[in-house]
Formats: sequence, C-alpha cells, structure tokens
Amino acid sequence: MGPMFDVLIYVYETYWHPEACPEPGQLSRKLSAAGFETDEISDALDWLQGLERAADAVHALSAARTDSIRLYAADELDCLGVDAIGYLNFLESAGTLKPQLRELVVERAVATGIKQLPLEQLKTIVLMVFWRLNEEPDALILDELFVESDDRVVH
Repeated sequence: MGPMFDVLIYVYETYWHPEACPEPGQLSRKLSAAGFETDEISDALDWLQGLERAADAVHALSAARTDSIRLYAADELDCLGVDAIGYLNFLESAGTLKPQLRELVVERAVATGIKQLPLEQLKTIVLMVFWRLNEEPDALILDELFVESDDRVVH
C-alpha cells in the first residue's frame, strides 16, 4: 500500500470520527511523531482537506434515480480500472454505497493521481469517506473493506 494510504489508515484507526481528529498542524506533528515522513504526511493532509471540501459539496448533490446508470469519464476509467468499478458497483448493489457517496469516492480516487488504483487503496478511500461522514458500513462490508480481517478496527 502506498505511503499516503498508510497515513490515512493510521488516521482512521486512531481517530474514531473526524471531530476527534486534530487540526492539520497538530495532526501533522502527531503523524511525524508516529514515524511518518514529511512528504507522505503532506500528501495525506492535502487529500484529507480535499475530502473535507468534497464531503461538504456532496450534500448539494441530488439523489440519483435508482434506474440510472453511471458512465465513467476517461480520466475516471484510467484511474479506477475495471476491478475498482466492479467493486463500486458491488457496494452500490449491496445498498452500502449511495450514489452521492460513490461520486465522492470516485472524486477522491481521481484526486490521488494514480492510474489503475489498486483495490486495497480504493477500499481505503471508501473507508475514509464513511469515516468523514460519520457513517459505518455494516460488519460484513467493513470486513470486506479490510484486506486482513485482523486489521479491522470497529468504531
């Protein structure tokens, strides 16, 4: 898993909800004390700030019709790839990921700048979206989001 994603998982496991997470300057110091490098901390904090802005904007999205089909733009396809899109479709069909949350996940995935985002990293993005919105998926989906079930931290 990429270094930025290691920082994101650490934040998820350390802070039970976004309100418990310190402001960026203090969080940066805590992450540095935990052994993370300055560049990976900076990347993670930038990504988290983007998540904050995008999460605020997601409330403005109208609910998609249940019979609608999501078509992906070329840059989204380049980033996500077939496996990630299939996984997002699985989460949506299971009723876990609402269309507005899917859009937030896609936006944050594209923001990583990674082409063919590994599924483990997409799962981290999904976890962070749920975390930011103070939502927790059901236990079976939560288990699915962690590569190793021993890694699971229930909030």
